[in-house]
Amino acid sequence: MNRIHFLLTLLLALLLAPSAAHAFCGFYVAQGDAKIYNQSSRVVIARDGDRTVLTMASDFQGDPKEFAVVIPVPVALKKEQVHIADPGIVDRLHDYSVPRLVEYKDPNPCPRGTMEVVGDPKTVIRMKDSSSRQITRGGCALSMITIVDQYKVDEYNILILSAEEGRALDLWLRQNGYRIPEGAARVLESYIKQGMYFFVAKVDLNEQKRLGFTFLRPIQVAYESPKFMLPIRLGMVNAQGPQEMFVFTLTRAGRVEPINYRNVRVPTGLDVPEFVKPEFPDFYRRLFTRQVEREGKEAVFLEYCWNVVPNQPSCDPCTAPYLRAEELRTLGAYWISPTYDQPPGVVVLTRLHLRYDKEHFPEDLVFQETADRENWQARYVLHHPYSGTDECPQLAAYHKTVWDRRKEEAKNYCDLTGAGVDETRTRMGVAENWSAPYETASWWERIWPAPGR
Repeated sequence: MNRIHFLLTLLLALLLAPSAAHAFCGFYVAQGDAKIYNQSSRVVIARDGDRTVLTMASDFQGDPKEFAVVIPVPVALKKEQVHIADPGIVDRLHDYSVPRLVEYKDPNPCPRGTMEVVGDPKTVIRMKDSSSRQITRGGCALSMITIVDQYKVDEYNILILSAEEGRALDLWLRQNGYRIPEGAARVLESYIKQGMYFFVAKVDLNEQKRLGFTFLRPIQVAYESPKFMLPIRLGMVNAQGPQEMFVFTLTRAGRVEPINYRNVRVPTGLDVPEFVKPEFPDFYRRLFTRQVEREGKEAVFLEYCWNVVPNQPSCDPCTAPYLRAEELRTLGAYWISPTYDQPPGVVVLTRLHLRYDKEHFPEDLVFQETADRENWQARYVLHHPYSGTDECPQLAAYHKTVWDRRKEEAKNYCDLTGAGVDETRTRMGVAENWSAPYETASWWERIWPAPGR
């Protein structure tokens, strides 16, 4: 590994290191007066026919002695259908599919040449919504609840519940010393009408300590069901304001998209100003927020889709080490060959990103697998102008092309982030020494004349 690649890889690791785990797509219930907060989610869904493997990374804040998470599931899960996953496995998909920044350096315009890539592209994206809400007491109803099954998987004590009405779960939680978020019973009622069960996972802190873990490991469940969906409404019960969710799907045939919400691709392949490089995380956060607002806060955004072959590049450029067969199989892509004596197979990896709340996402996510196998990713491009001292007749024409490119970069930045002309003018002005003046005006006035000129 050369020095540039090592430094960029190290920077990428630091910038993508999780500052917190991520929430399940159910809701939390806390014991006593303990405060549990639910902010954002990362979910991996491997889907083949009716077979689903769902991996849920968790995020909670607070210090409860015990906590539980409640997740609607379409079938009564048996112990052999529940596993505890390595927390790094979800991060691997995130790092591999994240929106990215690529740099190019203009060649010397005097001798003819082609553009040269400068170092490895890097990506520094991380979504975080700091809003939260304390769990409060909900209404109580006298109703029956059935414990269909109970078992222990590593540090998790698991119950499979069924109920006749939404208030039944509220009653069960209260009888066991828990408090349920206000309004949850109404949401639970809708799942009961669909014939769904409730997966309740509670951490045994003593067992967790004995196993040597200080964090919540992801829970993974596998089941057969024609329902290709993800319950998100319970996750909004104990959330204040919008939440971020990243959904990674692994399929055989093609890209995955929601069928009950609009699927929109984020802008990609656009040139951006050089000053974006050190602040790419903020740049993309602004870009994504602007796209959410433009779509009325009601869209699910595609950030990546690629035909992934284990141990081979499945991106252009790549932002993390290649995905391995054992990693994909661990996440549920069982059709990938574990050995090298036969073709490894292909997984279509789709990355969806949404910012959701009760008002704009009243329904759970329902998906479909499409036949689209086009490789696609969100990427943004930096061009560094030639800064050498060579002189030649072609130099003036080259400078003009750079000014034209700067104009396009400035317009892209304004459009992508919502930045005003004055802000962009100021930010780009620090690079005014990039080349000789163009005629008698400053380079900025040449590419973007002041109003009235």
